[in-house]
Amino acid sequence: MRPIIPLALVTVLAAGCASVPPDQDPVQIRMNDLDARISKVERVVSNQSLVQLATQVDTLQGEVRDLRGQVDELQNANKALTKQQHDLYADLDKRVGALEHGGSAGGSGAAGGGSGATDTGGEAGVSSTEQSVYGQAFDALKAGSYSVAISGFQGFLKQYPTSQLAPNAQYWLGEAHYVNQDYAAAEADFQAVLDNWPSSGKAPDAMLDLGNTQLAQGKTSKGRATLRQVTTQYAGTDAATRAQARLKQLPSH
Repeated sequence: MRPIIPLALVTVLAAGCASVPPDQDPVQIRMNDLDARISKVERVVSNQSLVQLATQVDTLQGEVRDLRGQVDELQNANKALTKQQHDLYADLDKRVGALEHGGSAGGSGAAGGGSGATDTGGEAGVSSTEQSVYGQAFDALKAGSYSVAISGFQGFLKQYPTSQLAPNAQYWLGEAHYVNQDYAAAEADFQAVLDNWPSSGKAPDAMLDLGNTQLAQGKTSKGRATLRQVTTQYAGTDAATRAQARLKQLPSH
């Protein structure tokens, strides 16, 4: 038989439990503490995410600034290259035009003399076949067909290496390579004129263009030295005048 709890005792116990305030209830206190800790963790996580996001934004903004700087540099370099190419075409057209009309190329004259006869007409000691092969390559150069001109001059030099027109062919081969931006081949061509035909009328222009080709390849010190050599070795020529003008255009050290 179960013991009978007096009604008075039950009433006292119930009254005792009901009298505990919520802020002193151990369970409620524990729950409140957990809520506070969770809120703190959430704030920390949120703050860390914002810091990371801000860092990423700063990094991306820095990369964008760098890219904009690179774009500006590329645009400026492209403008300079476009101007250089325009000046080159104009200069080449001017010199070829002078030869077509019997004038001298660049003031230094054609090989073997001061007139443009060796480029536009016949010359004593040159066979009609040589003149024809050379003329076809030169006509391609005047027409702006530089790849055809390169093949033509290369073929001429291979077939007639000792021809009186060989210095001219070597020089114009270098010009065609330069216009095609094959600077390494152009440098070799202009150097070949100086090595094989140092007394040629094309030598001053070859040295001038050699210096410009070296500059185009980023060989600044070597290019400057070559241009200075033009001004002293060929003083008084149009090539020397143009070399001096080119040196003044270069940025100072």
